[in-house]
Amino acid sequence: MTKATDETSAEQTLDDERLDRVLASAQPRTRARVFGAAQALQDSGTAAYSDRDGDQWDLEDRHALRRVAGLSTELEDVTEVEYRQLRLENVVLVGVYPQGAQTDAENSLRELAALAETAGAVVLDAVLQRRPNPDPATYLGRGKAQELKDLVAATGADTVIADTELAPSQRRALEDVVKVKVIDRTTVILDIFSQHAKSREGKAQVELAQLEYLLPRLRGWGDSMSRQAGGQVGAGGAGMGSRGPGETKIELDRRRIRTKMALLRRQIRDFGPAREAKRAERKRNTIPSVAITGYTNAGKSSLLNALTSAGVLVENALFATLDATVRRTETSDGRVYTFTDTVGFVRNLPHQLVEAFRSTLEEVGEADIVLHVVDGAHPDPAGQLQTVRDVMGDVGARELPEIVVFNKADLISDDDRLVLQGLEPRAHFVSSRSGEGIEELRAAIDEALPKPAVEVHALVPYDRGDLVAAIHETGMLLSAEHGEKGTDVRAHVSERLAAELAQFAV
Repeated sequence: MTKATDETSAEQTLDDERLDRVLASAQPRTRARVFGAAQALQDSGTAAYSDRDGDQWDLEDRHALRRVAGLSTELEDVTEVEYRQLRLENVVLVGVYPQGAQTDAENSLRELAALAETAGAVVLDAVLQRRPNPDPATYLGRGKAQELKDLVAATGADTVIADTELAPSQRRALEDVVKVKVIDRTTVILDIFSQHAKSREGKAQVELAQLEYLLPRLRGWGDSMSRQAGGQVGAGGAGMGSRGPGETKIELDRRRIRTKMALLRRQIRDFGPAREAKRAERKRNTIPSVAITGYTNAGKSSLLNALTSAGVLVENALFATLDATVRRTETSDGRVYTFTDTVGFVRNLPHQLVEAFRSTLEEVGEADIVLHVVDGAHPDPAGQLQTVRDVMGDVGARELPEIVVFNKADLISDDDRLVLQGLEPRAHFVSSRSGEGIEELRAAIDEALPKPAVEVHALVPYDRGDLVAAIHETGMLLSAEHGEKGTDVRAHVSERLAAELAQFAV
């Protein structure tokens, strides 16, 4: 037994030595950030999750495959291949803004930096150009595009990210100038979604959005553009009967993508009845629901953990959680209701994602109350409020009762609180990390929840304890006295429960 333990320990030591040697041989490229910090992410010192967030096993799984800078591919030992990690891409950001919109453009670019870091990149620098409209050819003007080429060469960047959705022709033209890969904001968001989707429905929704984005951007080179049959190809290869226009490879790819998109839409529709059945069951039992919505990385999952000890994954990253999470809790007087954590929003959210996640966003439209979480420490909280409300209007949730919550109150100064109160005078200030304002918010939710409509007075026999339990669970119990014949109760209940209690009415 001791010998086996020693062998295991020796193997572990050897593995550790190999890992250290691989990491030591990595030659990291420059990581100097000329551009400012990504303000959509918190500092590492303030982003640690608290005891309310649970064990966070999902977070450990997500961090199991780390991204490291410039890892060498020259292996000293063939067994070291298992330790190779994902390489960080070095990126330069570019944006165009009109006269008078510099502040918004800088906030948007900082948010793009946060998106790039969440996707696994290192932001080396950023370029902003002021012009009335983006250049239709290369997005940037000719001189600024050449300046970008020199900047990419000087910093050693391998990717350029544009702070908008580029047309296919703009992307190709800009790539021809800067000589490195060019992607846009939508591509980065779709990449983050594909990394973080876990459930079957989430993966199907992300794949559908990616295919909708890819379809008009298909490109081909050389043989991939040639015909399968017909014309000179058919005459030279297949002989008689094969001459004609044929079908090009790119047309075949488009047809396959459309077929796959139709299959994914059918799969997403098939997930609907199960969600609708659960929602109908909650309605039948008159269980109110509170939908937590808000900007990405505003702290929705942290707030859900603080309110219900749900143990939902929490990470200092954009779009860390995508799948809707429902948790049950109770008011101070014993009424049961549910919290639903939904996907976060971001400015210029790709319309493909809004359409693909419409079934998930329906949870917001079906809720009784919307808990709108705003990052109080963000440089543009008003922009967050407007962005979320615009998307809520698209899913028919704009008229629902709304409770605005400014999260991360421990990072907000007194002066900033006054400004935020000017934006939303009735808003609540809470901190999921320190627990500040959580009890006051819970009391506000209890007060805002819909009250049962029917007042009853009944003498319930002791053999019908299920009705008394239902009053405790879904109604508002005003009084209860135990007598010889049963329990004398006064309560506010739903119409369905009132009908069942009618036979015992006093």
